Amino acid sequence: LVALRDKILQTIVKGIKGVKKVVIQKMGDEYVLQTDGTNLEKTIKLPEVDYTRTISNDIFEIARVLGIEAARNAIVNEISKVLTEQGLDVDQRYINLVADTLTSSGTIMAIGRKGLAGSKSSPLTRMSFEITVKKIVDAALRGCEDRLTGIIENIIVGGMPRVGTNLPLLLIKREGSK
Repeated sequence: LVALRDKILQTIVKGIKGVKKVVIQKMGDEYVLQTDGTNLEKTIKLPEVDYTRTISNDIFEIARVLGIEAARNAIVNEISKVLTEQGLDVDQRYINLVADTLTSSGTIMAIGRKGLAGSKSSPLTRMSFEITVKKIVDAALRGCEDRLTGIIENIIVGGMPRVGTNLPLLLIKREGSK
């Protein structure tokens, strides 16, 4: 009897699997549906849904259904939205750089110690993302050295990262020298 009850409660009578709740909101002259839960693949196939204006904040689902470039654009949109809501003005190029870095492998990487930062060879960069003492001890025990070639480690030590106008190493040949 319990198994039958559970099966009945899990049966979808009407709707889309994955969408738990829908709220209808009037925006201007039209109505917009906001959902709790998502099923982008099925939603955009519905004839009554304008798939060109359908938005999701489930980055992994966007990558799976629409591809990594669509996920990259969603990351840009979400970061921009959060920064704007917080009243922060950040150059769009930095936001694009973060999104490009997070999706450059063709999959979505996390920023923290188990993703992007954890994959870096620089001990200082790895230390900058959580568990600092453990990373310092680990680097010291292994005799790691940091050549300070990246942006993060240069910022940590107050150095000048080799980017922009600090990137080129130009040598000028003087007249008469070999």
